[in-house]
Amino acid sequence: MPSEHNPTSRLTTEGAGRAPNRAMLRAVGFHDDDFSRPMIGVASLFSEITPCNAHLDRLARRGCEGVRAGGGVPQIFGAPTASDGIMMGHQGMRYSLVSREVIADSLEVVAGGMNHDGLLAFGGCDKNMPGCVMAMARLNVPSIFVYGGSILPGTGPDGADIDIVSIFEAVGRHQAGKLDERGVHAIECEACPGAGSCGGMYTANTMSSAIEAMGMSLPYDASYPAVSSAKEREAFLAGEALVRLIEKNIRPRDLITRKSLENAYTLVLALGGSTNAVLHLMAIAREAEVEWTLADFDRLGAKIPHLADLKPGGRYVMNDLHRAGGTPAVLKALLDAGYLHGECLTVTGRTLADNLKDVESIYKRRQDVIRPLERPLHATGHLVVLHGNLAPEGAVAKVAGLQTRRITGPAKVFDGEEACFAAIQRRDIKAGDVVVIRGEGPVGGPGMREMLSVTAALVGQGLGESIGLITDGRFSGGTHGLVVGHVAPEAWTGGPIALLRDGDRVTIDADAKRLDVHLEDSELAKRRAAWTAPPPRVARGVLAKYARCVHSASEGAITS
Repeated sequence: MPSEHNPTSRLTTEGAGRAPNRAMLRAVGFHDDDFSRPMIGVASLFSEITPCNAHLDRLARRGCEGVRAGGGVPQIFGAPTASDGIMMGHQGMRYSLVSREVIADSLEVVAGGMNHDGLLAFGGCDKNMPGCVMAMARLNVPSIFVYGGSILPGTGPDGADIDIVSIFEAVGRHQAGKLDERGVHAIECEACPGAGSCGGMYTANTMSSAIEAMGMSLPYDASYPAVSSAKEREAFLAGEALVRLIEKNIRPRDLITRKSLENAYTLVLALGGSTNAVLHLMAIAREAEVEWTLADFDRLGAKIPHLADLKPGGRYVMNDLHRAGGTPAVLKALLDAGYLHGECLTVTGRTLADNLKDVESIYKRRQDVIRPLERPLHATGHLVVLHGNLAPEGAVAKVAGLQTRRITGPAKVFDGEEACFAAIQRRDIKAGDVVVIRGEGPVGGPGMREMLSVTAALVGQGLGESIGLITDGRFSGGTHGLVVGHVAPEAWTGGPIALLRDGDRVTIDADAKRLDVHLEDSELAKRRAAWTAPPPRVARGVLAKYARCVHSASEGAITS
């Protein structure tokens, strides 16, 4: 292969002065002719911490084989991951969003320090996807992301499909006296039957779908199940494809554009994806130096229908979408309807339209996972950006599957998730309340925890449609109900949510896109004058560093 295909790694390996560098590389298996080949970093986020990532070592090895077959030289390396599902509901969740930045930093450090000519990354759990793509955008060397794939559904006691959210909601049913401990144990043992990321349209499947639509992964990447020969083949083909990208000098910033970000968010809206997509796509755009704001999300949300009957608001999981034709079949339907920019370049070296040329639209198949365009679940997007005197910089609500889209009620204010969860256990939350959880923002948390334990418990108690909930923290992709997250500015930096008191009348109006407290400006000003900034919650370590560096949720909670 011509030496011009290793323009970056030559800085490490070329010339007499680099003999010591080559000596160390020979110790890990390099031969003479390898030094003229593209050197490709293969980032494996394998760990035995979580089922999402437990099989990634195998996939990464297949990716290395593909790199070799394509004419490149793979260098596999590890990167950290943490499990959102296991960290949920306790202090460990503060590390979740922080892990996105650590993953991006880790890949940048290794691939940048080694002068890799390309980057192939394998990730599974929620923050893996955006973290990897953020690093790719920073480095701007030819790159491909491979999603580990979603878990197969478990089988519940009644024979119905269950998943991770089933057990979170079972806890709420147990607290409400509707399910005994034996019933909880039965669901617990079957909810996660093997390797793969959480099966509904939660954050992992949301972001893998977005990245495929963006053009940063191969077709079908988001919908191939984790435990399948198709995912093994894809890993190999991704290695081969990356070498071709290097030959063509196609880089992430050629692919991550305003139009491809529109494609990504369009698929998120059509599939009913997680509110976390707003944070992560914003962060990816910032790293790629693409102008993108909350207004762009709102603009697309006003015209893209919600079509997928997927959990948490619907009936199906990602494996059902795979059997119905997969993500490309949905993309083909959206392209035919004029919702996508088909001219966007992808990691195949071809445009999105070219990739979909021979794909059959999902509407040509017998299936009911994706609703017809003329009969969508919702005519416009299920994610809405709210503003108001409680959220001057914005907030995000997920309204998929909701019968109630507006509520005005008395605030029940909690400083932190634990205080709220304890109140739920005491059955202190009543229909008509607007629950407020503050001090959980990027700075205040620190780390902007997700609230799945809280929201799932409320659903389990039968309150999902009869209360509202707002927070400066986040929600899991598994959350449903009239909930508003990412309230900005956050409480810890003096946002209006910090000024709320029990009993204040608060309105959440998803249709009007408003989040307001019914107080006079003079009363808010009086409370602000009396407010004092709290000290940092954490004084040392990565959480303290994050709190000092992080930007507002309205900017993607980035640290750069």
